[in-house]
Amino acid sequence: MTRERPHRAGVIAILGRPNAGKSTLLNRILGQKLAIVTRKPQTTRSRILGILTLEDAQLLLVDTPGFHDSPKALNRFLKQAVEEALDDCDAAVLLVDAAEGWDEGHEALCARLARRGAPVVLVATKSDRPANAAAPWPPPRAQGAADALRVSAKTGEGVDALIRRMAELVPEAPPYFPADQVTDRSLRFLAAELVREAAFVELSEEVPYATAVEIESFDESEPELVRIRANLVVERPSQKGIVIGKGGSMIKRIGIRARRSIEDLLEAQVHLELRVKVEPRWWQLPKRRRSLGYF
Repeated sequence: MTRERPHRAGVIAILGRPNAGKSTLLNRILGQKLAIVTRKPQTTRSRILGILTLEDAQLLLVDTPGFHDSPKALNRFLKQAVEEALDDCDAAVLLVDAAEGWDEGHEALCARLARRGAPVVLVATKSDRPANAAAPWPPPRAQGAADALRVSAKTGEGVDALIRRMAELVPEAPPYFPADQVTDRSLRFLAAELVREAAFVELSEEVPYATAVEIESFDESEPELVRIRANLVVERPSQKGIVIGKGGSMIKRIGIRARRSIEDLLEAQVHLELRVKVEPRWWQLPKRRRSLGYF
C-alpha cells in the first residue's frame, strides 16, 4: 500500500532589491497578472498575497517592496512591509540580479532568516539575458541557503523547479484557502493597483511616487459592464495639473491604459471615470494609508 504524501502549506516571502523581478515572477508562478509591474523601482507598495494551490501543497506567496536604505518617509513604510514579511514567513525566496551582484543587503537578509530558522532559496533572475546567464551563481559569500537556482520569469525557465523546491520547504499543514482562490485582495484593490500602474507608466519620474488611487465606487449591477469611479490622489496642486495634463490629455491616457488592464482582469467591459484629488502628505497618515490599502 502506497502511503500518501503529506499535504504542505505555508507562507513564502519573495524578497529582493528594487527591480529584481519579484512581481514579474509572482505573476508567472500564478499564471495570471496579480502584482503590477513597471520599469520604475519601488512600484510595489504593500504586501500582496498570491495563492498557488498544487495537488499536495498550497503556497502563500508574499510579494514585497524592494528592500533598500533611504531616509525618505515613504520608503521607511515600505521597509516596514519587508520587515513584517521576514518575521511572518515559513520560508523565503531571495531574488538577485546576478549581473548586478550579491551585496551586504542580501547577506543581512539571509542571516536574519537563518536566525529565525526559515529556509531561503537564492534565485538568480532574468537568466534569459546573456549578462545574467554568464554571471557566476551562487555567489561565494552566500552561505546556508537551502538551494540556489536560476530563473527567467520572461521565458519560464527554472520556474517549475522553483515551485517544486518551495513546496518542499513549507511545513506540513492543510490548505488555508479554497483551491480556486488566487489572492486575499479584493477586486477593488486590484483595480486600484492597475490604475496606479498606468499612472506609473505614463507619468514622469517623480510624480508617480506621490500618487495613490482610491476607488470611490465599483458597480457590477449590469451583467456585461462594470462601472468604476476612482480618484488619483496626489500631494500638491502642481502635481494635479501634471496628472490631468493639457486639455485633460494625461488623465485620458492613464484612463485608457488602466481600463484595458482592468477589462483583462475582470473579463468584462469597463467604464472607468478618473478624477484627481489633492491630499497633502497623505502617506504620513496611518489611517489614510490603510484606507488606500497600503503598508
